Amino acid sequence: MGFKGTKAEKKVLYDKKLIQLLEEYTQVLICAADNVGSKQLQSIRKGLRPDSIVLMGKNTMMKRSIRIHAEKTGNKDYEELLPALVGNVGLIFTKGDLKEVREEIGKYKVGAPARVGLVAPIDVIVPPGNTGLDPSQTSFFQVLNIPTKINKGTVEIIAPVELVHKGDKVGSSEAALLAKLGIRPFSYGLVVVNIYDNGSLFAPEVLDLTEDDLLDKFAAGVSTVAAVSLALNYPTLAAVPHSFVNAYKNLLAIAVETEYSFPLAEKTKEYLKDPSKFAAATAPVAAESAAPAAAAKEEEKPEEKEESDDDMGFSLFD
Repeated sequence: MGFKGTKAEKKVLYDKKLIQLLEEYTQVLICAADNVGSKQLQSIRKGLRPDSIVLMGKNTMMKRSIRIHAEKTGNKDYEELLPALVGNVGLIFTKGDLKEVREEIGKYKVGAPARVGLVAPIDVIVPPGNTGLDPSQTSFFQVLNIPTKINKGTVEIIAPVELVHKGDKVGSSEAALLAKLGIRPFSYGLVVVNIYDNGSLFAPEVLDLTEDDLLDKFAAGVSTVAAVSLALNYPTLAAVPHSFVNAYKNLLAIAVETEYSFPLAEKTKEYLKDPSKFAAATAPVAAESAAPAAAAKEEEKPEEKEESDDDMGFSLFD
């Protein structure tokens, strides 16, 4: 049984509970709860226990409790939640993995019929096929411009029809037809719209990022920093390796064009004076890579000869 008391007593109890959760948890999922029934919400609560707690309530009460908690403790982190408390939303406090909790919430979506006046969250398409309805029901299809034919005493839809567009309100004719066809086009459940984690508020899409995505973005950022630093001649950690390489190239070019020299430049000067030395230095590497290929060809030759003898129909040893 729920707590029975005056409105003032309920507000005090709610405020106490929310502040307790704010002190105990550092992760919160803000979820839209449109068209979610109490029975469905009860199933979600059970499924998320014991690591997560679902708290619903009026936005004004939640904002008030958060502000009071921030003033009393001096911890302003939870004030990041205030702009996200808009519309019909609830809070899920959790100590579990955020991605796993979001996936668990998604399991509790239930199908729902298209009610009159409801704004369609998705496009509703009626598939072709036999409807099982008798020919007297064709008026519904004619009003909605759905092509049909009579097949074996029942109405059959010839082609798929987009009955309701996303964002449009469901009309009485559309709702009646979908009900007759037994189509429940919509599904509802808690939808994570924002995530709070230790003072940061971010979109749920962040949870879909993998380690490879993060590494790619980091590498792209480092490359950009290095390019800007080199263009401005401004030293940064990202640009230092490139600066050293460029400086070495410049010194090598000066050494080649002048009498000035240093140990690493001597070998380059020798190659430029006598290119055959460079060829001699690379020859062993080329020989090593060519040796396996030559050996493979040698092994193939006898086999090819034997095959050719057999193909001729005689053998030298017969």
